[in-house]
Order: sequence, then C-alpha cells, then structure tokens
Amino acid sequence: WKSFLGMMKATATTPPLFQSKLLCLSLLYLFTSLFLALYSSLSSTKCLFRSSPFDPIQSPLFNYPPAYGEHKYAIPTLRSSCTSPVFFSDYWMVLEEIQEFNRNSSSLGSSVLKYKQGNADSFGGNFSTKERISYFDHQDEGVEIPCGFFKDFPISNSDRMAMEKCNGVVVVSAIFNDHDKIRQPRGLGSKTLDHVCFFMFIDEATLKGLDYHNIISRKSNEYKVGAWRIIKVSSENLYENAAMNGVIPKYLVHRLFPNSKYSIWIDAKMQLVVDPLLLIHSLVIVEDADMAISRHPLYVHTMEEAMATARWKKWWDVDSLKTQMETYCENGLMPWTPNKLPYPSDVPDSALILRKHGVATKLFSCLLFNELEAFNPRDQLAFAYVRDRMNPKLKLNMFDVEVFEQVAVEYRHNLKHGGPSVAQRSKTKRASSDFYVNGSCSKCEKYLLQMWGESHD
Repeated sequence: WKSFLGMMKATATTPPLFQSKLLCLSLLYLFTSLFLALYSSLSSTKCLFRSSPFDPIQSPLFNYPPAYGEHKYAIPTLRSSCTSPVFFSDYWMVLEEIQEFNRNSSSLGSSVLKYKQGNADSFGGNFSTKERISYFDHQDEGVEIPCGFFKDFPISNSDRMAMEKCNGVVVVSAIFNDHDKIRQPRGLGSKTLDHVCFFMFIDEATLKGLDYHNIISRKSNEYKVGAWRIIKVSSENLYENAAMNGVIPKYLVHRLFPNSKYSIWIDAKMQLVVDPLLLIHSLVIVEDADMAISRHPLYVHTMEEAMATARWKKWWDVDSLKTQMETYCENGLMPWTPNKLPYPSDVPDSALILRKHGVATKLFSCLLFNELEAFNPRDQLAFAYVRDRMNPKLKLNMFDVEVFEQVAVEYRHNLKHGGPSVAQRSKTKRASSDFYVNGSCSKCEKYLLQMWGESHD
C-alpha cells in the first residue's frame, strides 16, 4: 500500500510527458531551434550574427528637446544580404579579451613612431610633394614623421587631460559649422561606458546651435551630452575650411589620444547601433587587421571617385583635383586590379574607421593627413595612393558596405537656410570620363586606359 501511494505521488508530481530525459532534451532542442529560426526570420539582415544577447542598455542615454530633431532625415537602406557576414562573439568574452589587450600594451607592438616637431604657418606643416614622398618608406625607426601639430591644437587643458586618460578604446566624431546633429550610440553593453570613451569635437558655430536648443549650457566649464564628452575647438586658429578641421580628429586620433589602444571614428552623420567593443573585436582583432573600413558602394578606382567629386561639386576647385590626380599618377598610382589583392578596392567609405594603434596604422594616418592638407579634405582620393606606396604595409580589412549599413544608421546633414531641400538632393551617379575632357591627361593616360580596359600591361 505504501509502495502504491509512493508511485501515485511520483506520478502526481511529475507529469508523464517529462519523465523521459530523451523527450525533455528533444523538446528543449525543438524550442531552441524555433526561437533561432524566428530570430533569423525577423532579422533585417544576414550580415550580423550574435552568439548570445549582450545585455544592452535599455534606457536612452540622453533626452533631446523635440525641436532638435536628432532622428530626422534618416537615409533608408535596401540591402538585405551580404557575401561576408560578421560574427560577434559573446559580449562578456569580448570585454575580457579587450581588457587583456589593453593591459598588455606589447600586444600592439614595441615599435614607436616618432613625430617631427616645430612651428609652421599651418597645422600640418605644408610639406612639398617631394618631402611628403620621402616619408612613405619608413624603414628607419629613428626618422621623425610629420604628423600635424605644427600649430597648437586649441582646446582646454581639462579636455586635454581627459583625452590623455583614455587608455583603452575611444570613439571619436566631430561637428564643425553646425553641419550635423549629435546622436547617441545604441546597443551598448552594460559595462561599455566604463571601458570606452566617447569624444565629440565641435566648433563655435556648433556650440551656438547646441546652446540654442538648450542641450548645452555655455556657462559650464565642461560639456557632456549623453555618452559624448564634447570638446570645444577654437577652429579659427586652424583651417578656414571646416571639413579640414574635422580631418584632424579623424586621422590624428592617435595623437589626440596618445594612450588609447584602439579607436573608432564615426562621421557625425552616422549613429552607431552596435557596441564598439564588438565591432573592434570582430572587424579588427579577429581579422588580425591594423584597420577596418568599408568599401565604397559604387566605386572601385580612385579616378572614379575623383570624377564624381568634380561632377557633383564635392570640392569646388576642379583644377586642383586634376593636379592632385596627375601628381598621384606621376608617382605610381594605378587603378585597382586583382594584383592589389588582398586589398579588394581602392575606394573606401570612410564614414566609419576602426583602428588598432600600431605603427602601420599611425604611419598611414600621418601620411594621409599630409596629403589632405596638401590638396583637399576628400580623403578617399588619397587613400589608395598612400596605402599602396607606404612601407610597412597596412593590414586592412575592407568589409562589405552591407555590413557598414547595419552597424550604423546614416542621416542627412543639417539643412542650411537657403540651401537645397532634401527632396532636391539626388544620389551620386557613376562618373564618366568628362573629368579630363578639357584638360591634359598625359600623366594619367596609362591609368585611364587601364581603368577603361584598353590596356592590360
């Protein structure tokens, strides 16, 4: 009787459905598969894969006034698949691994790049073509490289100290001439703000706009907007062109943040929607790359980008564009071919740049900055010229544009009074050969013939 009651009690407490271990495991596998299938079907892209959730911050980082319109004019993307998806490791594992890299600075190499010092009329020193080329082959570690700062970078001492204290991963952006909105990063892990610095550089015009919208009080000695620490730059002491002032934090980030081991540059027109630690780990560390950057969605050859720059008036001085391209052709620039592999393209989309602060990346950044000062801030034009000529070579991960469009949301720039409306703007079209119709192309003839398929030398 007691045995019977025991059996009845066991039956009452454990439903027959769950008495089989094999059945329980089968049900667990079934529900897990259904969940993963549902997650995959609801996902907007096949470009990004996560092994597990990464404990995101749920609450907004900053509440903007409705009139500021930080999320107006987002540019939609229509790409739904990509050829090389990105796999993200577990957030906590990534956090521990990057912390270990930061503690062991020797993992980034023992060599140190030395920078040329002095005073000059311009921030970059305004070196001649011959002088700039002389620094491309960096075999002697004792040679000092020109890398900006020939004039003081005009920021406060408190901001300078805060920048020097950033000794891990730094995310950097800039807004000059009130050209964009400050947008908060999304999808941050719960510990990311403890280990990642966010710095936004602005000028007086941008500060006035932020003050107008009551986002920043000009009475404060230091500015903070959500995740971003705001650095006020007295740009009247730098370059007349606001875009050129933005190039300083974009390419000389390793000098502004001398103790950082990794950096992410993101144009202010973009909103980061994936945790920066995951991006650094997947696109730089796992790929054993010095730098990661997206390929351009339309162009493969530098001359295509130059033609588009002239046609769509992205730079007003077309004659200087021709001079720049002829200088590069004369000094060895050729169109992209499979011989340039593993570099899959000559033209990046430089709105997002991820870097490991090693010697090769620092050298590339310095050399590219010097070209931008010499000609114009259109960094895509000098990209392949510097990359192909420099030594040591850069380990570069040029990932698919579909990946880029899934890790950041792009917005249109602020509309200026009297400027074209959003509806009047059109997408950039593929450029043709009219860039050289009325000018001499003798120095780029070989380049153009090979690009157009008329030469296979």
